[in-house]
Amino acid sequence: MIDENCARLRTHRGNIQRYRQLLETSLTDFEREFVAKRLTEELSAMETLSAMTPAIPSRDSRAQPDHKL
Repeated sequence: MIDENCARLRTHRGNIQRYRQLLETSLTDFEREFVAKRLTEELSAMETLSAMTPAIPSRDSRAQPDHKL
């Protein structure tokens, strides 16, 4: 389940990047409105999925034993 959610998050992130790049190009008003709407939907979906997915600590952030002398 976590792997599935991570894959979905990566997909949303890629779509968000693609839509942001599209908004930097020359678009008609209709196209711009469509892309902006899709961007908002992707951001919302990613936020919802992020809230449902537990954080997985990275290797660097795992607690290290305290070696005090």
